[in-house]
Amino acid sequence: MKIQGIAAVVTGGASGLGEATARELASRGAKVAVFDRDIEKGEKVAAEIGGIFCEVDVTSDEKVAAAFAKAREAHGQERVLVNCAGVANAAKTVGRDKETKEPKAYPMIQFELAIQINLIGSFRCIAHSAYGMVNLDPLEDGERGCIINTASVAAEDGQIGQAAYSASKGGVLAMALPIARDLMNDGIRVNTILPGVFKTPMVAMMPPNVQDALGAQVPFPKRLGKAEEYADLAAFIVETPYLNAEAIRLDGGIRMAPR
Repeated sequence: MKIQGIAAVVTGGASGLGEATARELASRGAKVAVFDRDIEKGEKVAAEIGGIFCEVDVTSDEKVAAAFAKAREAHGQERVLVNCAGVANAAKTVGRDKETKEPKAYPMIQFELAIQINLIGSFRCIAHSAYGMVNLDPLEDGERGCIINTASVAAEDGQIGQAAYSASKGGVLAMALPIARDLMNDGIRVNTILPGVFKTPMVAMMPPNVQDALGAQVPFPKRLGKAEEYADLAAFIVETPYLNAEAIRLDGGIRMAPR
């Protein structure tokens, strides 16, 4: 699929991997709708790339439907959806009080939040987008659309405290194949990117020595991933029709240790 002239939606597009992807697709001629909860940053990114901002909470059916309606009114039905909206949290299955060393119950709200945003939120956007894509006129090879989801290397080698995050991202990884099979006769491809340790806004807030230590764990190159590298891969997936139902680790070869 040629990116020039198509409509695209990027969730979590106001920062990090999503912002880089929105900018990359726009630089290649796409009409990009930036979906995010952060109004100020989202409007800024959208203005800078000549796109449109749509305020959205991926845990709400109504807000997701309204965001897609706004994007389509401005740009027409999207052919590309890139799901980058997500949340990261950490807690041991059984924790310990730092002072008393007494056991602490798991805060279930954290598990539910990760599943609601990372897994259900991604599928909610997929379902809305695919429902519109199936009515598009087919391109070469009968292609109508391309959906890219963001999992994580934690889906395969989650660390201590990542039960909720790994479960949510593991679900994102696992659902790609059946969704691709659901949509194969409609010409809609579904792929998954599993980023490693990237310099996202959350990581950028860490002290430089901590960032350097994280980067040093990567086999090669020994640094944190760049958001632009994720964006480049997303664009490559869009432009490569034979790439379907695939999961690609973008991690410099790292395999996460227990902690």
